[in-house]
Amino acid sequence: MFIINYRKIFFILSATTIALSFYAVIAKGLHYSIDFSGGSIMEVSYTPVSGAELSDKNRPDIETIKASLDNAGFSDARIQMAGERGVMIKTRALLGSESQKLSQALSSVSGFTMEEKRSSSIGPTIGKELRSKALLAIVMVILGIVLFIAYIFRRVSKPVASWKYGVVTAMTLLHDIIVPAGIFIWLGKEIDTLFVVALLSVMGISVHDTIVVFDRIRENLKIKLSNDFATTVGKSLEQTFSRSINTSLTVMFVLATLYFFGPASTKDFSMILWIGIFVGTYSSIFIASPLLVVLEKWQSR
Repeated sequence: MFIINYRKIFFILSATTIALSFYAVIAKGLHYSIDFSGGSIMEVSYTPVSGAELSDKNRPDIETIKASLDNAGFSDARIQMAGERGVMIKTRALLGSESQKLSQALSSVSGFTMEEKRSSSIGPTIGKELRSKALLAIVMVILGIVLFIAYIFRRVSKPVASWKYGVVTAMTLLHDIIVPAGIFIWLGKEIDTLFVVALLSVMGISVHDTIVVFDRIRENLKIKLSNDFATTVGKSLEQTFSRSINTSLTVMFVLATLYFFGPASTKDFSMILWIGIFVGTYSSIFIASPLLVVLEKWQSR
């Protein structure tokens, strides 16, 4: 009952973090990667020469490639591994001989021979279209989750209607993507397709935790655990608290390991997932269920 009794404190904390997230957007601005702003992509394949000391068996490591690109004036390039031997380089829009200069920088890595697979550009119009589709994907996922939860809780009509479970879930999902996005932007990170994938993954994990708690509330309402709805919600949270925390900690431990010991190309992805799961677990326990209590009290006035 601690969470329910002190729900205003948790609401204030969440409102503060959301406000700070919007402030981060205003103060720092949105830094889109070439996926959303336009730029150039070059994909190459490396083959080790005989007797070379290999850092990743089939290709040079990211640090070696980055050092070569930095020396050539492409310090803003993003490097992504592709397949067993491939490397994908994303840069600003290249003009004139810059594409050839980039290719020469990639081929200058010692111990390997480089073959250019493809080179293409993404215009600003395509980048804008991708941004619109990414936003549409997030909106459609939230809408689908709301309808799904309203359906599975359709037999729960008292004291809170089933559609309100969906509305509460949508509110917590917005909380779960706004706060991690604000932190990500405040750190000066670029928004790319992996960022969108991470947010969609966070939403899936968060809604899973929320449904577990809501389902326990539904079961306790069926057996009439208490005539007081707030008490029923509080008891349900106590019954699912350990399960939610332990599950999230397990995933967060794996993501932390990936962040510190994994390749550089996955650091931002694992970081946003770690933050998102932390925030999502918090909202599932401290925000979603207390919001149900608030709605129940409002409609009983």
